[in-house]
Amino acid sequence: MDTFDIILYVSYILIAIGVVVSLLMPLINSLDNPKSLLKTAMGVVGVVILFVIAYAIADNEVLPRYAAAPFNLTPALSQVVGGILITVYFLFGLAILGIIVTEINKIIK
Repeated sequence: MDTFDIILYVSYILIAIGVVVSLLMPLINSLDNPKSLLKTAMGVVGVVILFVIAYAIADNEVLPRYAAAPFNLTPALSQVVGGILITVYFLFGLAILGIIVTEINKIIK
């Protein structure tokens, strides 16, 4: 094991610590204000509902070259990936629309 491998493993550990801290700290801080947890839960439920709709819309077709090794893609996995992509596209469009509305609102004021 050379220096590059050690640095790579240390970076993996630091990323994992960062993810855990970024998830736990808002929860710890929101215990002072339980109403903020309700807003967060509503956001999570909204994204889950959006994913369910996107999953229902997504196609489960798999081309033969992706069904074989090394991909081994199944129709169910293809539909999940399609649902995730549609969800991301919708959220991206919503973010762009929010930016446009905010800028127009600033111009009007």
